[in-house]
Amino acid sequence: MLQAIGLTSAPRRDGPPVVDDLTFEAPSGSVTVLLGAPGSGKTTALRLMLELEAGRGVTYFKGRPLHRIGHPAREVGVLLGDVPGHPARTARGQLRMLCAAAGVPASRADELLEVVGLAGLGDQRVGTLSAGMDRRLGLASALLGDPHTLVLDEPTAGLSPRERSWLHGLLRAHAAEGGTVLHTTGDPKEAARAADRVVTIDDGRLVADQDVADFSRTRLRPRVAVRTPHAARLAAVVSREARAARRSVEVVAEGGSRLSVYGSSCAEVGDTAYRHGVPVHQLADETGDAGPSVVPARGPGGGQVRTVLPGPASTVAISKLPPPISVRPARGPLRPLRYEMRRLFGVRTAGLVMAAVLVVSAGLSVLLARTGRTPLPDLLVAWPDLLPLPPAAFAAGLLGALSFGDEFRYPALAAGRGTVPRRLGFLLAKLSVSAGVALLLAVLSVLVDAEALRLFYGNDLVGVPENAVQLAVSWAGLSVGCAWAGLLGAGVFRLAGAGVAAVLAVPVLVVPLMQKLLAGPSARSIAGLPGRLRELGWLQWPYETDRWVMAVVRVVAQPVGLALSLSLSALICAYVFTSLRGRARW
Repeated sequence: MLQAIGLTSAPRRDGPPVVDDLTFEAPSGSVTVLLGAPGSGKTTALRLMLELEAGRGVTYFKGRPLHRIGHPAREVGVLLGDVPGHPARTARGQLRMLCAAAGVPASRADELLEVVGLAGLGDQRVGTLSAGMDRRLGLASALLGDPHTLVLDEPTAGLSPRERSWLHGLLRAHAAEGGTVLHTTGDPKEAARAADRVVTIDDGRLVADQDVADFSRTRLRPRVAVRTPHAARLAAVVSREARAARRSVEVVAEGGSRLSVYGSSCAEVGDTAYRHGVPVHQLADETGDAGPSVVPARGPGGGQVRTVLPGPASTVAISKLPPPISVRPARGPLRPLRYEMRRLFGVRTAGLVMAAVLVVSAGLSVLLARTGRTPLPDLLVAWPDLLPLPPAAFAAGLLGALSFGDEFRYPALAAGRGTVPRRLGFLLAKLSVSAGVALLLAVLSVLVDAEALRLFYGNDLVGVPENAVQLAVSWAGLSVGCAWAGLLGAGVFRLAGAGVAAVLAVPVLVVPLMQKLLAGPSARSIAGLPGRLRELGWLQWPYETDRWVMAVVRVVAQPVGLALSLSLSALICAYVFTSLRGRARW
């Protein structure tokens, strides 16, 4: 059961809240529709339930708020708006990535593709899907974790009548298995056809909470649709005969040759037209919408209207459900790592950036070697004086910035609350994967540059520097530091461009500042630091380790290392602060 209690959105600019003290229930084993016109607050209400919108109130899913559920994807399936997937990712890749986030087997993706009718389109890019296929993929994303509750915002938007019937059947099947279904719509007829219970809101307030029979009786009015070339004449005679017989009949001119007759039947209207010699081109029973203003909270809405539409069980065919998950959800660090790996390599961006950077790095290395004035370490990493960073280090920062930038641009996990990327596990996974990619790029760039130099200028130019270990540590630290600076910068400012700016700020702004601070003479030395660390921490490492500790300290003490360390420290503090502030709102 889903229970929404006192949902109230935060007012904006001293205006009224979009949702105001909304309270209702969606029982298990039934389909509940949240009905309202555009702008009535339906989507905001769902976002408040899912703790994605600032406001007051609480929503219980089987007795627990969403932030107290250990595996939200196994409890709540969500579809809000379009599928927030990267347009270059395939439909199967999108689902497999979300499978890793939810901790379910990757084979679940193929099962869901078949259930929603996209089995033959698994390799199609998300950006090329039509509106109907997009909704199907979104429903598959909501069903990945085999959830008990489905919360869907306008799930039939963009679907044909046949696809709508299929979707309603799938939701009916989920409810028949004991699940809870809540979805929004702006069409009263769809609500009457597909729901067991209809909750009507207007201007963010509850207007009515009715079962479907009462809703159909009070909100939808049967009428006779008439099309005749003498509409005004027929309207006059039908109204005159109704008054003479003291019957409650309302005739509404719809424009042109069309009339809508409420409170009568096709037989009565046809007989009246025949007696008065009025030709009729169309005569049919229809169902009209009485509008939100006439929806009562209880009881029928008039003695003359008694038609009850058939319930959804008799009008909607039950569709096939996906099989239940037979294994326990995955736990531990592999879950976010799998997600991040599939997110990174599910599109071609990472591969293209790495390939392009290796080509640029090799070209720069060959050009720098022509002058004969560039030291060998700079040749191996292709770092000319005119560039603030080597190409490989900048590429590592760019990929790190995209790691969080794509999350905010295509928020595939935003509705999950328990699997959003700002959680510590996903942050550690992103840091680990970005560091691994940065190290791989650093090694490949050195190998490619060395091979290019050997190819163009022979073996005499390329050799192993005397301080190769210290240079390797410095190069690895610079690459990983740039990747983390880009990642954290994008995480703090929620923009990939901000991550790139954070990377460039280190050599352009922070390094010159550090050089000025360190340019003066020093009266103190850090000699003996390893021994003092051993005494402070009661550490009994071998004395041979002191040499390596001092080498690391000298690397960090360089202006670039010190600037990068300070920048990362500031970004980590900013990230923690923004994360805690975001959680405090809920």
